[in-house]
Amino acid sequence: MPGDTIQMMPTCLVDRMAPEVGKATVRVLEQAGFNIEVPEGLTCCGQPAYNVGLNSDARKMAIHTLGILDATEGPIVLPSGSCAAMMVANYPELLKGTPDYDAAIRVAERTRELSRFLVDEVADGQLEKDCEECTVTVHRSCHGLRTLGLGDTVENLLSNLTGANLVPLDGAEECCGFGGLFSIEMPEVSAAIMDTKLDRVEASGADVLVGGDVSCLMHLEGGLRRRNSPITVRHFVELLGAENET
Repeated sequence: MPGDTIQMMPTCLVDRMAPEVGKATVRVLEQAGFNIEVPEGLTCCGQPAYNVGLNSDARKMAIHTLGILDATEGPIVLPSGSCAAMMVANYPELLKGTPDYDAAIRVAERTRELSRFLVDEVADGQLEKDCEECTVTVHRSCHGLRTLGLGDTVENLLSNLTGANLVPLDGAEECCGFGGLFSIEMPEVSAAIMDTKLDRVEASGADVLVGGDVSCLMHLEGGLRRRNSPITVRHFVELLGAENET
């Protein structure tokens, strides 16, 4: 509830590649009345190692992250469906039968992806605001969709933006082709999947492509740039907090 303290985990990509997403997350949550803390010492959640079967390395990173977050209080909010899914679904799996399992369960129960948190915890009308006139379409990232069941949470949030014309994306629930290290190990397959997605983005008539995971958005933005496309790419929280940017 507004007035509560939130522990924000920025994620590696937001911290290093898209700090504007982290800043927008803080702005939107503070405007909704929450107090934000960013615990010191957070690094990677361990998902890249986990995805390629390096479970021992992933387990070490999970234990490090749990040691920091389990000592805090309040919801743990991430502007990333994939990292939130790692903590909610994979931490308990990785640490089952170990002394850290109980901490994994406690942290998993407190972890929330940003769009779901805003839809569930912020009162109707509180996020209503004006934005620059634009036509927006939404890519639904795999982990948020399939592991967390986010569904249309981003679309629900964007519907509160006066000035944003939301248009459907054919195949919105299909993978963008990034898949973490998959895009490095199988670049041709990754690029082919991305091209199908981008064909549909261009066919939607949108001038802004929005999503909830920086990893997917970086992948798709790179493809759009190679096409010399005028379509811009944004994390949804950047639109929610856009008018307050300086």
